[in-house]
Amino acid sequence: MVRILFLHPDLGIGGAERLVVDAALALKERGHDVSFLTNHHDISHCFKETADGSFPVQVVGDWLPRRLFGRFYAFCAYVRMLYAAFYASFLMPQREQVDVVFCDLISVCVPVLRLARHRPRILFYCHFPDQLLSARNGGLLKRLYRAPLNWLEEHTIGQADKVLVNSKFTLRVFQDTFRRLSTVPDVLYPSLHTQYFDKMEHKLEQRSTLLEEPVHPRVPRNSFVYLDINRYERKKNHSLALHSLRLLGNMLPALDFKRCRLIIAGGYDSRCVENVEHFSELEQLVEELQLQDHVVLLRSPTDEEKCHLLFEAHCLLYTPENEHFGIVPLEGMYFSKPVVALNSGGPTETVVHTSTGFLCDPNEKSFGGAMYQLFRDEALRLKMGDLGKKRVQQKFSFEAFADRLSQVVQELLPKKQQ
Repeated sequence: MVRILFLHPDLGIGGAERLVVDAALALKERGHDVSFLTNHHDISHCFKETADGSFPVQVVGDWLPRRLFGRFYAFCAYVRMLYAAFYASFLMPQREQVDVVFCDLISVCVPVLRLARHRPRILFYCHFPDQLLSARNGGLLKRLYRAPLNWLEEHTIGQADKVLVNSKFTLRVFQDTFRRLSTVPDVLYPSLHTQYFDKMEHKLEQRSTLLEEPVHPRVPRNSFVYLDINRYERKKNHSLALHSLRLLGNMLPALDFKRCRLIIAGGYDSRCVENVEHFSELEQLVEELQLQDHVVLLRSPTDEEKCHLLFEAHCLLYTPENEHFGIVPLEGMYFSKPVVALNSGGPTETVVHTSTGFLCDPNEKSFGGAMYQLFRDEALRLKMGDLGKKRVQQKFSFEAFADRLSQVVQELLPKKQQ
């Protein structure tokens, strides 16, 4: 048994959070002792495994500011994570000392962890270089502000004992971005906790035979449902789904289009200005495109609600461009739904074009054309759904993910500690 601490900035709802929670579940199932240390944990806005007692979760440094003068989010996040690393290294009780620290997103904590009294091994999981996630606009002052943070990111990642990335696409970007590093990360694809999805699917199948309840009160039972799951952020490109739906309305007869519904189910945090602003922007766009009767915008669905949406939907839309991995296409494929995604980034490694879905150009003509084809061809839609589920089972199984991650953790330690 290895004692593992997950050090993560904010245990909210998102792809990075889903990854660390699934990694924790995987390691726990392999017999390791797992706990979390974080700067923020809101039990009303988190994955249930971090709130139901599955893992010990300790919050430190939440009193530190998240921003200064409405800006400097990255700087504040770095300071908050440094505080958490300092706590883990020097203030944590001796009985809670760990063998391995799994950290992600913010690498500035790595040098502090290396100074700990009981020096743990450090595993860093790179979802994507943080400096590339920062908005490029902002001029000279923004570049001056980011320069030391970018330098810190590169030099502190290189001090981890092991680095993992989530896709071959991210590996290429990592090597192009951190040219001074000799570190060569290993690729560890995220997976799904399929036992939970199997349980939920069985429950939903039983319920659907007893109740004729719609997927949402505003969605009639005979609707053809397109589902778009992603945070309410501009880079997630939800507007592409809306414009493509408008184009679909021009391609289909009126009676057919009347059946079409688009449900956008996005992570939404009222503390995040962009979430609030972008949700309003999408509401306005729905009105401009005259799609009020065809679109439902949902905020932060629970895991159970998300499974219900995936179970009832006819296909999944995935709109971000150059997404570093994207766990949502795997979720859709596991629920036997064809996936319409953009032909860039991680989805090119998960979705097989014309087999488990469509990889499209980043415009409504290409994206809407795929939506049209799936609406018109039920046999193709069902075949793609079946092939998608088989692909997840064969290539992205939770068992393989758990075995590989447990092996990585054990290899970090001297044999006498394993």
